[in-house]
Amino acid sequence: MDGVLIVNKEKGVTSRDVVNKICKILNTKKVGHTGTLDPIATGVLVVCVGKATKLVEILTSEDKEYIATVKLGVLTDTLDTDGKVLEEKDVFIKKEDLVRTLNSFVGFYDQEVPIYSAVKINGKKLYEYARSNIKVDLPKRRVEIKKIELLEFNKDHYKFKVLVSKGTYIRSLIKDINDKLKIIGSMSDLIRTKQGDFDIKDSYTISEINDSKYNLLTVTDVLKDENCVIIDDTLFKVVKNGGLIDNVYNKSFVTFIYNEKVVSIYKSYEKDNSKMKPYKMFI
Repeated sequence: MDGVLIVNKEKGVTSRDVVNKICKILNTKKVGHTGTLDPIATGVLVVCVGKATKLVEILTSEDKEYIATVKLGVLTDTLDTDGKVLEEKDVFIKKEDLVRTLNSFVGFYDQEVPIYSAVKINGKKLYEYARSNIKVDLPKRRVEIKKIELLEFNKDHYKFKVLVSKGTYIRSLIKDINDKLKIIGSMSDLIRTKQGDFDIKDSYTISEINDSKYNLLTVTDVLKDENCVIIDDTLFKVVKNGGLIDNVYNKSFVTFIYNEKVVSIYKSYEKDNSKMKPYKMFI
């Protein structure tokens, strides 16, 4: 069984929990997800099965869309309402100030990684430092906020939709928004509505998957639109043996299709950009 499964993750379970359940339901050990969702979050979790696990790195790099809800007046150590409360106070903001601040984040900025995350520093995960009460300098990552829109606002909370690049932490974005407004708040709900071309409306719950009510996308389905080339017998003989080829496509990556099946992904050769070499093989 090889393909990509779009799961609608429920609240209260980890992404690893979902992978373990998929392994059991589909009776396979070769399963991987393409972007962690916190236990508090729900929505699109793209899961690769079998040979499709070779796509994990490619699919992880795609943009993601979220709908986030922020509880005002509460700050926690995890930056979401599952964490330990550090501070509580009344806050007041005007809607126009909130909209202006949200819009100010569109573009690139250097975002601090939250202490409660699995990012490693000196071989140790950040959340392990946090649980041991060890102070550590938090790394920053350049991320891009592509679109942001306020959906709901009242004295207790606000809700917004946002499209972001790979590696963006919505909890950190919320903290940065609140800091700019000089208020406190924590994420109370998060829904991933899209990852690349994968939409929540096309996702399946674990219960539906368990009842065999799902569609497993093939590797060809997933890669059919961009940088795909149908190859003939002659090129297939070279590609199946992992040979170097001329980069007549002028692209960084090319997906080769033979007999209506993805057979390999090639990438430009670092030593000579006029050539391409194998990146992932599916045969």
